[in-house]
Amino acid sequence: MKIQSQSNIFELDKVGAFCKHAPVNIPASQEGSLSGLSYGLKDIYDVAGIPTAFGSPAWLKTHSLPKATAAFVETLSHAGANLLGKTHTDELTYSILGINVHYGTPINSASPQRVPGGSSSGSAAAVAAGLVDFAIGSDTGGSIRAPASFCGLYGIRTSHGLISLEHARPLAKSFDTLGWFAKDPSTLLKVGEVLLNENTSNIRKKPKYYLLRDCFQLVPEPIASSLQEKICVLFSKEVIEEISIAPETLAQWAETFRIVQASEIWEEHGQWAGQHLQDFGPGIKERFEIAKSLDPELALTARAEKNRIEQYLRGLLNSLGDEATEAILILPSTGCIAPLLTSSASELEQIRKQLFQLLCIAGLGGLPQVSLPISHYENAPLGLSLIANYQQDLFLLNTVKQLSIN
Repeated sequence: MKIQSQSNIFELDKVGAFCKHAPVNIPASQEGSLSGLSYGLKDIYDVAGIPTAFGSPAWLKTHSLPKATAAFVETLSHAGANLLGKTHTDELTYSILGINVHYGTPINSASPQRVPGGSSSGSAAAVAAGLVDFAIGSDTGGSIRAPASFCGLYGIRTSHGLISLEHARPLAKSFDTLGWFAKDPSTLLKVGEVLLNENTSNIRKKPKYYLLRDCFQLVPEPIASSLQEKICVLFSKEVIEEISIAPETLAQWAETFRIVQASEIWEEHGQWAGQHLQDFGPGIKERFEIAKSLDPELALTARAEKNRIEQYLRGLLNSLGDEATEAILILPSTGCIAPLLTSSASELEQIRKQLFQLLCIAGLGGLPQVSLPISHYENAPLGLSLIANYQQDLFLLNTVKQLSIN
């Protein structure tokens, strides 16, 4: 694979999306379905000989250069795509807002006075600014879906384990997934066909839509109304049933997610983090300290509950479909627009907690989810999401593309 160490992307980048500490340019190795398309790569994925900072100067200083490249990078190169550079991420990817005190906060071109969302902040910012055609990110607790909603993009979180994360920095392995952004559903699907090694010719079933009542009840009425108006237009030819998703409450589900995520993060990075807490930015340090103090019995109980919810969700989706249909769940992506850059730390933390009641669903189920940029509120983007059953990623991507055509 041919690697060029310099790129003019930094001259074009006026939104702070790309990592100057990791200049890399990998041109397409041959013609393919992605010929002519360029992309950015979240700085958690390894490229041999190029630094992986993981959003943290402390990590960068204490880890050697990668000796291998994530396999999907070569897959994209063989399909004709050109890698223009690595994109910024929240520190150690342990945030959802896109704010990094060390490397800066990428600008949200769709609403510059607001945060871009994270942790795939640079990837979203690069696509929103038109610097690349698509960008690779990752999604543990919403790191594709939140920035997609906040920046007015299409974004997919893939089924857990479907695409290899070898040579990627982990956060919480039970939830970590690869994902990507694009401005249009056709590009989103094209990338999916390459990375999933599938094509739409084998799709026979039709989508059957279910609106998640309890998710919309969590959202402020003006925002829910804005989304529902768009739903009536987007799904004008479809029959949509309303159901409730959580037998308990989504607040309980979010707490289960938080505990499992935190316990896995400390298990994965605790030994190193314990030596570098003084180097972490606000919010990140406190989250690691909370993770460190978790009761092991509480974490064990939460992991069992996570497994139960996963089985419940996949079983529910199976029961809602049939031989001719696949169930698709409809819900707000974030239920809010991106918070202002001037928001206080306490305001941001409250928004973060609210977000996870919606974002935890696909995470707990290991399910694919696409955020669609269908609405605006107060002149800022507002996303709507579709969730499909496990490993129905290509079906979901094709559904999104067909919806947009109709």
